[in-house]
Amino acid sequence: MTYADRLDAAIASLGNPCLVGLDPHVDSLPEEYAVVRDPKAPRAAKAQACSAFLRGIIEVAAGKVPAVKPQSAFFEMYGADGAKAWEEVVGVARSAGLLVIGDVKRGDIDSTAKAYAKAFLEGSSPEDRGTTCDAITINPYLGADSVQPFIDTCARTGTGIYVLVRTSNKHSALFQDHGQPLLHEKVATEVAAWGAQVMGKCHLSSIGAVVGATHPAELARLRGLMPTTPLLIPGYGAQGAGARDVVGGFLGRGRGALVNSSRGILYAYKQPKYAGLHWKDAARAAIDDMIAEINAALSVPSTGTLA
Repeated sequence: MTYADRLDAAIASLGNPCLVGLDPHVDSLPEEYAVVRDPKAPRAAKAQACSAFLRGIIEVAAGKVPAVKPQSAFFEMYGADGAKAWEEVVGVARSAGLLVIGDVKRGDIDSTAKAYAKAFLEGSSPEDRGTTCDAITINPYLGADSVQPFIDTCARTGTGIYVLVRTSNKHSALFQDHGQPLLHEKVATEVAAWGAQVMGKCHLSSIGAVVGATHPAELARLRGLMPTTPLLIPGYGAQGAGARDVVGGFLGRGRGALVNSSRGILYAYKQPKYAGLHWKDAARAAIDDMIAEINAALSVPSTGTLA
């Protein structure tokens, strides 16, 4: 089964297109994981604290949302201990029935791209499969030959990728809005063409695109350029976009996209709305609120399956 088919089925089964980003920011972790802020603590202890916290989030998210998105940078900063923690978090999430999108943003020449694809999507041996990702984010800046190895791996292994197209960060327009056609439009056109190589029975490709909700008009326009492309939509919540801003990225009744929230879920205990709740209970409540808000904006039921 292709990644696109598994994603489409998971969204329909759980009745929402919400994605929880797993970004263990050192300054924001609850006090019980304060070891991450201790400059004298060994990196193994810090990596394990991050893993423990995220395993708690996974416990809350499982059965509620289709997928989670761990950010590799927050693990890589702890070296080999971080790599071990990364595999632990990915493995626990997959065992919990969640799709795992590795936010790794890799992109390099074709021989190196092959190695990245094997590392994150396939593994070097059969026993690695439980700790590799269902999909990852990639950077297309080096061109088609840097993307093709990822596409080949997706076709062979039933995994997926999300290509950076129009990102939600503050200065993304510096390069992405350059030229005529705009650079991000050129990338979107190529993503749509690449996607034809890995189409699922759901009529969506396993070659997806990252398009930020902080640009709602562009989001709708880019959806038109990529009609069979699954979208990963960051920017909702802490980055300022609201539920209505994501609507243009969908293909009717909640299909074809995932909406990400990271800080708004993981650190909900810091918000006045959830004051007094344990961090895990606050995260659970924030996930429920996100599901309700997104589904209301998409005009789909807040419970049950998506048609």
